[in-house]
Amino acid sequence: MTERLDANGPQDSRPKGWEDARWQESSQSARAQATPGEPALERFLGGSPLAVMVRLIVISLIVGALLMWLDIHPADIFRSVERFFHRIWMMGFDAVREVLAYILAGAVIVLPIWFALRLLNFRK
Repeated sequence: MTERLDANGPQDSRPKGWEDARWQESSQSARAQATPGEPALERFLGGSPLAVMVRLIVISLIVGALLMWLDIHPADIFRSVERFFHRIWMMGFDAVREVLAYILAGAVIVLPIWFALRLLNFRK
């Protein structure tokens, strides 16, 4: 992003014909401004609480019917999520154990060499 400097000073970087255009602010404060009279709860939910609740119930009914048709039950989903996190947890500790094994294997070679080099440098 370089600006052209003429004798008259820096030039506007907008294309010709766009000099009077207003660019939309993207700051958090501009987006967070409430419409007058609109409660914070409605802004958060995206509509009135009753309308949002009805939409969520209808979508849940459709998704639930599809899952039951596929013979997938809510308890199965919870157990699968629990197993998923348990496997990740166990892999994490297995990875730590494996890294520690690598460190110990390397230390068996590196530490005696380092110690011998320190002893040799100590005499000087």
